[in-house]
Formats: sequence, structure tokens, C-alpha cells
Amino acid sequence: MTKTEQEIAGLAKPIVEELGYILYDVMYLKEAGEWYLRFFIDSKEKKIDLDDCEKVSSKLSDMLDEKDPISESYNLEVSSCGLERHLREPSHYIDAIGKKILVKLFTNINGKKEHEGVLNSYNSDYIELLENDNKEVQIALKDISMSKILYNWEELENE
Repeated sequence: MTKTEQEIAGLAKPIVEELGYILYDVMYLKEAGEWYLRFFIDSKEKKIDLDDCEKVSSKLSDMLDEKDPISESYNLEVSSCGLERHLREPSHYIDAIGKKILVKLFTNINGKKEHEGVLNSYNSDYIELLENDNKEVQIALKDISMSKILYNWEELENE
């Protein structure tokens, strides 16, 4: 997380938790010339729906208007972190151990910039994946441009 994202997460976390949700992540980024402040929420009790996002968005909007931590204009978005949630924080990786993930890299490792497999371990320097071909690969966190959980959509179709 950037310094701005950390500051905003610190302001938002108590509000989100007071409403009964978990603040999974905060992203502040520029896309197509516009700034976006995105909050990703979760819940242990239920699936996040549009009403949940609206409730959190309203409270966060009030807080952001009052505290005004960002000088640029931006679009505020609140959504579920989803089944294929991004992995950006240590807790995200720890929670994903044993799950299948996709990792995109800044540089090639073993001739590839993308690796898929089960996350075997995490520490502050690297992750270890058991790839689909049963080869283990260690990937330095500094080399990761993006990582996310890969959900087995066939399981969902069979439910």
C-alpha cells in the first residue's frame, strides 16, 4: 500500500468495522486520466451485496468530506473484494496459503512472466508456489506486479 492508501485505510477501518464489515483493501489510482479511491470490503457472516456497499460508501463519503485527506478530485467506489481477490498485503497472502493463485511478474522467472499454482508459503521476502506441473518456484515479492486468487468457477456452476 502507498502512504496515501495507508493513511486512508487507517481512517476508514474503524468506520467499516463499526458497520460490521472487514476492510480488505484500499486502492488509490489513476485510470484514463481520472483518480479512483477504491475500498474493498468483506464479511465473515455473509456475501457482500449492493446494499452493503451503499451503506459503507455513504459513511466513508461523509468521513472523507470531513477529513479531506486527498487534494485531487476522485471517484469513490466501494465493492466486495470478490472471489478472485487481489493479494497485496501480508495478511492476504497468509489467508491464501493452500489456494490456487495467479502471479504476474515484472521480470521472467523460469522463462515466464506469469505463474499459476497453489500458494505453499509466504514470508516477508518471497512466496513459494507449487505450479500446475508440480514444480516448486520461489518468487520474490519485489518481482510481483500483481497476484490474485484463482477461483474454480466449475465448482460454482455445480452448486
